Amino acid sequence: MKSLKKQRRIQIIALAAVALTVSTVLIGYAMRDGINFFRAPSQIMAEPPGPNEVFRIGGLVAEGSLIRGQGESIRFEVTDGGATVPVVFTGVLPDLFEENQGMVGTGSYINGVFEASEILAKHDETYMPAEVVDALKAQGVYKEPDT
Repeated sequence: MKSLKKQRRIQIIALAAVALTVSTVLIGYAMRDGINFFRAPSQIMAEPPGPNEVFRIGGLVAEGSLIRGQGESIRFEVTDGGATVPVVFTGVLPDLFEENQGMVGTGSYINGVFEASEILAKHDETYMPAEVVDALKAQGVYKEPDT
């Protein structure tokens, strides 16, 4: 009788371990495309990522770099004060997107140009994403907003 209870207990523990392992693997597999790492322009220029890697870039839109093409095609440059990365985006920009303002874009770095699939702009005059602030502070070009 004791041997049967012990065997059943071991089977339940083994089954629980297998279920936990399978669920962890499934969660990791489901999230593989949903995790986008942030990189500043200086990091991209120091170690260019592969063309298949999707990541987020952030910094300030360089002054005088915004060029609107035909249709919805837009070209501009993102800088963190240490390096500048050219960006191309096809789509509608957020209303608050403008030169010398903070932005974050999601996309891939292909042939020396960041091809953005999504562009986010700050949502008011004082907000800037924490990753962008950290990157600008590292380059020594971050200015505290006026309050």
